Parts: sequence; structure tokens; C-alpha cells
Amino acid sequence: MLRLSKLTDYAVVVLVRLAGMEGVQTSPGIAAATGIPEPTVAKVLKTLAAGDLVSSQRGAKGGYRLNRDLAAIPVSDVIAAVDGPIALTACVDGSASECESQGLCPMRGRWDPVNDAIQSALSRITLADMQVALLPAFRTPVAQVPFQSAAE
Repeated sequence: MLRLSKLTDYAVVVLVRLAGMEGVQTSPGIAAATGIPEPTVAKVLKTLAAGDLVSSQRGAKGGYRLNRDLAAIPVSDVIAAVDGPIALTACVDGSASECESQGLCPMRGRWDPVNDAIQSALSRITLADMQVALLPAFRTPVAQVPFQSAAE
């Protein structure tokens, strides 16, 4: 079974949330809106910054912002930033690991077309494609909920 890491899943949620907010956003604010624990949000944001998907601003008014519009961020870029290159097996081109049976394996190179097809499919799906399904799941922080009296 192919399975993405939880951090990649969280990264998608964080990026979509950043797109729906004005200006720079802090990790505690994103954590409050998404329900993801703040230390995890901070870790994801640092990883996304290293992958050039977000930029950080230091200081009292610091935080994070997207570097590109969601329509310009394919899912494959998020996976690569968080989990590394997409590689189904150790013997596909671009894999970070080595196969101990590399010289004897009759399947060597046979997985490349499958890996390429998956990479291509993930490159065609952008975060904008996923945004509509995620937005209703975000929480509105209590401080932003308008006050309504019982008489209203």
C-alpha cells in the first residue's frame, strides 16, 4: 500500500489554511484554526520553508506566508518537500535508498514507468484542486467568532 506520512497530510492542511488567511500567520494561529498541535505545525512550517513553499518573517509581526498561489503548488512538490523524492522502491531513479539485491534483481528498472506515472499524476493535482474540500473543516478561533447575545 502506498501511504503518505502524517506530516505530508498536515503540510497540505497548513498550506491550504495559509492561502485562506491575510498576511503572515503564526504557527499557534494556524494550529488553533486547523486542530493540528502547535509543535507539529511549527515542524511542518520549517520543513515547508526549507522546501521553498513558504517563507518566514521574523520579529514581533513575524510568521509565515505562501511563496506561490495554491494553483502553482502541485501535490508532488509538497510530498517531495516533506518526505523526499517520490520513489516506490529502492531501485527507481531518484531513490534515496540502496537495494542490497541491486545487481541480481530482474525487476531493476521495471518500476521506473510506474513511479513516473505516479509522479506525473501527483504533479497534475494542485493544492487549489484540494482546497474546496478542506476549507469547511477549519475551525474559526474563538477570538474571531462574532458575539451574539441570547436576545438575537
